[in-house]
Amino acid sequence: MVSAMPVRMASSTGRWLLVATILGSSIAMLDATVVNVALPRLGADLDAGVTGLQWTLNGYTLALASLILLGGALGDRWGRRRMFVVGVGWFAAASALCGVAPNVELLVVARILQGVGGALLTPGSLALISASIDERDRGRAIGAWSGIGGVASAIGPIFGGWLVDAVSWRAVFLINVPVAVVIVWIAVRHVPESRDESAARRIDVPGVVLASAGLAALTYGLITSAAITSVLGLLVLGLFVVQERRVHEPLVPLSMFADRVFAASNLVTITVYAALGGTFFLFVLHLQVVVGYSPLQAGAASLPITVLMLLLSSYAGALGERIGPRIPMTLGPLIGALGLVLMLRIGPDASYVTDVLPAVTVFGLGLSTMVAPLTTAVLSAAPSSQAGLASGINNAIARTGQLLAVAALPALVGITGSGYADPAIVNDGFRGAMLICAGLLVAGAITAAVLVRRGPVTHEIAVERQRRCGVDSPASYPE
Repeated sequence: MVSAMPVRMASSTGRWLLVATILGSSIAMLDATVVNVALPRLGADLDAGVTGLQWTLNGYTLALASLILLGGALGDRWGRRRMFVVGVGWFAAASALCGVAPNVELLVVARILQGVGGALLTPGSLALISASIDERDRGRAIGAWSGIGGVASAIGPIFGGWLVDAVSWRAVFLINVPVAVVIVWIAVRHVPESRDESAARRIDVPGVVLASAGLAALTYGLITSAAITSVLGLLVLGLFVVQERRVHEPLVPLSMFADRVFAASNLVTITVYAALGGTFFLFVLHLQVVVGYSPLQAGAASLPITVLMLLLSSYAGALGERIGPRIPMTLGPLIGALGLVLMLRIGPDASYVTDVLPAVTVFGLGLSTMVAPLTTAVLSAAPSSQAGLASGINNAIARTGQLLAVAALPALVGITGSGYADPAIVNDGFRGAMLICAGLLVAGAITAAVLVRRGPVTHEIAVERQRRCGVDSPASYPE
């Protein structure tokens, strides 16, 4: 490991480092929560159909899921501060392009570029704290990082809704630019550099290309209902598996999946995060098109979910450490599925207090019960030396689940073309989608009950979980 001497959290350098990393992760979190709120206005302004809205979300998620492991590897090899700064600058430039896009096609291209920046920025944020803050202060520093990041997740939908109402959907993207300038200035002047001399010297470029191409083809096939393209995507992903088996320094070491708990936990991840991705994509759209909420009201409607995550995730994580993750990972998805069933009551004349609030509260309780124990299960199944890699793989799998759900769900439930603006079509489609997502959560619960049997985790693993993953890991509020 090459880095400057560890710094105390209370020192000038420690405070600047925290400000830079918290702001960096916060702009990524804000973009992951505010874009959904802006979709109806964005679609109307750019005359985009459902396909355009899907790609507005999936362009970002596709790049992030495909490249986030590469971003972490590049930071370890070439310098974490360097890649963090490059990622923030790239993210800002892509955000500016999003904000001035004259049509949905250019917006999608800009969103893909924004996802590339996010993949470079996201791994470096927490890695800089872990590498540079003195171990005596590291727990408090990570607590501050995750806590303030959680607040960003909480205010994101409300702030985004206000921007859409008061200014324009374009402000959701343009607001990133001045914040990014401040982050880069702080990082260059005050954040120490670090890298890992033991990191792999070769980057698995063919693996990155195959993973990206396979996910892109599969996503395109699902969005356009092109079976041949979907099959081609699956074949390319199969070649990715072959590549990872034969290469000496793979992007994703397949040997990690030989552990049954690790494999099962990631299977639960892709299932339940597919449900979460589909739910958040259609929930905010449904509130605006069918119930008649403004963007600000729609953003505020889901606030109880994030508040419950902030309040309860640490307790759920501690429970999972004492009794093992199997029970929370089984109960959490079942409670979440009940919340989605309650969402079926949200119709044109829905009351927030009697219809929306009970549904989002139960759904939030399910997420709070599940997310931290799921992260614990993933990390406890991997050697401590591979904890960061295990977390990165799990994060990429979660993003992939969201990506595929947003691609497939609208066509499955009949929301196509300009149908996203028709209250009757959206209402019927939303009901079908919530039943599908509830089924995915039940499937995740069954998988956890049958395959995740590891008992309480050690103190070492508990500390490692808190060090590697904040309260919202891998993604408390999906893109």
